[in-house]
Amino acid sequence: MMFSRANTMQKSSAHKISSSAKSAGTFVGMTAIELTTAIPIGIVTISDRASAGVYEDRSGRAIEEVLGRWIASTWRSEYRLVPDEQPHIEAALRALADDIRCPLIVTTGGTGPAPRDVTPEATRAVIERELPGFGEQMRAVSQRSVPTAILSRQLAGTRGTSLIINLPGKPAAIEECLAAVFAAIPYCIALIGGPRLVTTAAAPTGSSPAPVRPLGV
Repeated sequence: MMFSRANTMQKSSAHKISSSAKSAGTFVGMTAIELTTAIPIGIVTISDRASAGVYEDRSGRAIEEVLGRWIASTWRSEYRLVPDEQPHIEAALRALADDIRCPLIVTTGGTGPAPRDVTPEATRAVIERELPGFGEQMRAVSQRSVPTAILSRQLAGTRGTSLIINLPGKPAAIEECLAAVFAAIPYCIALIGGPRLVTTAAAPTGSSPAPVRPLGV
């Protein structure tokens, strides 16, 4: 299927607690609501060529696969595929935060210095508070293996009860960057009033978050 630049591809898919997560005991202590209510998580791929059908989006799939291994809570992906156009990116982020009310929104693509790389600008126009530590940590980790990672302008911030995080466009960098900051994600979501995000034993956090008391932050 071909998509014009004016179009946005939207898709939702549900993720239930896996048998491996259950066997690991990661669902112990979760309420009945947490076990059955799917948390919406936004996944936004930003690419002119992927949105035009030139090639398949592998970065969005990589995000979904990683989160599927690391999140024990029942969740559903709210997938969007948009071109490198700031108005389209902003509209997708606002809809996911304000209408779908995703506590976590992860973007991939458009974070470099090229003229059409406008994801950071779109994200900054949407968020209410920037969280510089996310981008700093992801760049620091990536630069250990890829010196050109210093060119990445990815950032993160909050809008209402949503945490928005930019990731690079290369599928190989998705897990590395998410692993660098994942320990802070459930805690941040709880601090801004979002749902409790329970993690699996395989997640970089190593354990599920305890009820959050916003003290000493």
